Amino acid sequence: MPESQRRPRRRGAPVGAAAEAVAAAGVEAYPRIVATLIRVTGDWALAEDCAQEALAVALERWPADGVPANPGGWLMTVARNRALDVLRRATVERRKLHDLALLTPSDAQPEPEVGEDVVDDRLRLIFTCCHPALAMEARVALTLRAVCGVPTADIARLLLVTESTMTRRLTRARTRIAQAGIPYRVPAGPALTERLPGVLAVLYLLFTRGYVADGEPAFADEAVRLARLLDRLMPEQSEVAALLALVLFQHSRRDARRDAAGNLLTLERQDRSLWDHAAVAEGLEALHRVRHDGPYAWQARIAACHATSASADDTDWPAIARAYDALADIRPSPVIALNRAVAHGYAHGPAVGLVLLDAARAGGGLDGYPLAVAVEADLVARQGDRRRAAGLFREAAAMVGSTAERRALLDRAAELAR
Repeated sequence: MPESQRRPRRRGAPVGAAAEAVAAAGVEAYPRIVATLIRVTGDWALAEDCAQEALAVALERWPADGVPANPGGWLMTVARNRALDVLRRATVERRKLHDLALLTPSDAQPEPEVGEDVVDDRLRLIFTCCHPALAMEARVALTLRAVCGVPTADIARLLLVTESTMTRRLTRARTRIAQAGIPYRVPAGPALTERLPGVLAVLYLLFTRGYVADGEPAFADEAVRLARLLDRLMPEQSEVAALLALVLFQHSRRDARRDAAGNLLTLERQDRSLWDHAAVAEGLEALHRVRHDGPYAWQARIAACHATSASADDTDWPAIARAYDALADIRPSPVIALNRAVAHGYAHGPAVGLVLLDAARAGGGLDGYPLAVAVEADLVARQGDRRRAAGLFREAAAMVGSTAERRALLDRAAELAR
């Protein structure tokens, strides 16, 4: 590296500070390292092992040597050298050794920064992890592990399986990619149009798994980060911008969703001054770039109505009802029909909402779904039948698995019973 590009290291970083620096560098560097080494070696396990070893070496050396001026570049170099050693010992073909050697930084070639080809490796990795040949749960798990660097134990907890089971699932997914010859690339033309919805679905599922009442907030954070990355790399894709807007609007409320005692607060009871208004502004900018009326675009418009309302009473429910009408046309589902009933119930009165709720339930798709019972309870309460509404809220509470949601539903029942 030329002298003008060199910066001094911070010598003797405290253990705690060094650990924090490793964790911070790992958030950005780990996926870059994994994506680059997978492209070069074609070996998922080797790429992940070398990335993990680089972080372990950093935890050992940085307290004594200081945090490098370019932590991500340092980690990339250590991981690359480790991969090179393994490949040499395994006598892998010369082509792969040559390709890895090309990654060696020289005085004229500093470590690549975000925005260069290495970021494209991450985009290729996302599309590979989300290939339709893999089951949806495998796509989610592989994305969390390879793209986000989430530990296998945490993924197992998220997906409600044991760590050993998740380890086997990840291994099978990697093997499927290798055996099926799934290409490590972003598809082009019609193939991109076909594959992109699957990628967006995985990212939104990651977000919702972290945003639900008993979810792990870090997973929602990761989904937002990946949505930003995807939008930066694919700015011409309208539904990518729409997904980014949607998750930003929803995530903007994360600090207002619970009271001081940890109880869930419904949207109308939240302190809107606690919302992340910078995230709302970022979401509005992304939504402004949406040029097509896809499913994420309509959901983002609905979320924008809530995010930009000064109070619950100012919410533009007629606009939300119209958006749900459009969404139900292009992506009909029992849950969308349920949300449409809620929107029309607020826009045109609870009697209209109850009629649409009955229609949504007609096919049996909402049987056993506690939120459908809670929606009925809310509409009945707004009609004035507090006793029946309280009973419905208790019925819904008995059906949910989330402790926080159960407590919130029982609190609503208690309020009505008073």
